[in-house]
Amino acid sequence: MKTCYTREQIESTVKSKGYKWFENGDYNVNIVGVRNSDTGTRITNRFDDCLTISYKEDGEWKFHCFECTTDPGDDWMDKPMNSKGCAILVPGQYRGSHKLRLHQGRYLALGQQKNVKVYRDRDQDGEYDFDESTIDEGLFGINIHRATKYAGKTSTYVDKWSAGCQVIASNDDWHTFLDICQTARDKWSNNFTYTLIESKDIA
Repeated sequence: MKTCYTREQIESTVKSKGYKWFENGDYNVNIVGVRNSDTGTRITNRFDDCLTISYKEDGEWKFHCFECTTDPGDDWMDKPMNSKGCAILVPGQYRGSHKLRLHQGRYLALGQQKNVKVYRDRDQDGEYDFDESTIDEGLFGINIHRATKYAGKTSTYVDKWSAGCQVIASNDDWHTFLDICQTARDKWSNNFTYTLIESKDIA
């Protein structure tokens, strides 16, 4: 999968799904994750997805694309913390699903505040199961946060960084993303929509 797309590609795909694309006013952010379709159901334990953010500043579009994971790491896939199975976020748009608050009580991140849908995978077979019959909806702590806490560093393996959360690999990228979200909160409100799409849907 390409590590970066254009804003136009992301906007076009989001609109083609019938989802909302925010374009009125400065810092009315569009946070869109892109799950790597090229890896199929294989657990790579790598940050091989993308998290994008698109917004206007002084009326001009700005766009960032960060390496991330939208999938759980192999640690939690092997040992799910929920008896129903490990959570894998279902692609879709989740309006107002997140807000800025502390992640695990430790640092500022985007925390889940409204229901989302997840697949539940409990068979520990080394593959992700995107099985619609297992879909579970609720508040599961599917947050958007960082991996490594060290400035200038980038995490290589997902491991325990994600049990279903959307996680940015680079600490510097994370702070770029967080700064934008804080400005958006101050201009609009502490409510953020998260949209997850798949790379196979991007033209």
